[in-house]
Amino acid sequence: MKMSTIRSIFVPPAMVGLLLANTASIFGGQARSGGIETTPPQRITGGNSKPSGELEADRPKLQKRAWRYRLRPGDVLELTFPLTPEFDQKVTVQPDGYITLRGVGEVRAEGQTVPELTRALQTAYAKILHDPVISVDLKEFEKPYFIVGGEVWRPGKFELRSDTTASAAIAIAGSFRESAKHSQVLLIRPVSGRWAEVKVLNFKKMLQTRNLREDPHLQPGDMLFVPKNALSKVKPFIPIPGVGFSFYPGAF
Repeated sequence: MKMSTIRSIFVPPAMVGLLLANTASIFGGQARSGGIETTPPQRITGGNSKPSGELEADRPKLQKRAWRYRLRPGDVLELTFPLTPEFDQKVTVQPDGYITLRGVGEVRAEGQTVPELTRALQTAYAKILHDPVISVDLKEFEKPYFIVGGEVWRPGKFELRSDTTASAAIAIAGSFRESAKHSQVLLIRPVSGRWAEVKVLNFKKMLQTRNLREDPHLQPGDMLFVPKNALSKVKPFIPIPGVGFSFYPGAF
C-alpha cells in the first residue's frame, strides 16, 4: 500500500480552533505510525446533523493548484461598456458581497472570479441591452497572503508573492523552533465560507525520504500551524510524592 506524508479532512471554520487546540489527540495515531496513509477526505460535521442527500450536495470540492483570485468585500472594479459607454462605472464590493450597478440594481460579486462576474454582468445587462459587451478590470484588491503560526521563530502573516511551497513558507517564518512537532504540521485551507480543508503534513518523513513532491503549494489564505512536541509540553517543575528535602546551613 502506498504511503503518503499528507492526509486531508474537511471541517467547518468554527472547528478550526478546536483542531488547533487538540492537534496531538486528533492526529497522534497517524504521526506515530511513521507515515500517513492516503485515504479519501473525511468529513467532520460538528453538532448539526443533516440528511445524507443534503450532506453530499453540500460537500466542498478540492481546489486545483491553478487558482484564480476570488472577489472579496472592499475590492474595486472598473466596468467598461465599449458599445454603450454611458454605462461605464466604477463599483466597490460591499460588506455583504454585492455591487450596485447602474440600470440593473444589485449583483452578488463576492466569491466569484473576474470571468465569472463578467458572465453574470452580461446576463444582468441583457435585460436592458442587446448582446452587451462588458470589460471588467480589477483595480484594487487584497494582496494574496499566507499565515504561519505556532512553533516557528517568526510567526505572522506574509504576502504570497510567488509560487510558494509549505516548506518554503516555514523557512520564510524563520524555520522550526526546537519545540516544534515536525510530523504534525497543519495546513488549513479555506474552501468556502462554511468549510476549510485541513491537511496534516509530516515534514519529518518528507525530509527523511527526500520526497519533496509531497510538499504542497500554498494558495491565498492558507494557514500553517506548527504544534509543540511532547517534550516541550513537560512542566519544568513537578511534585514528587513522598520525597522531602531538608536544607541546613553549609549544605552547599
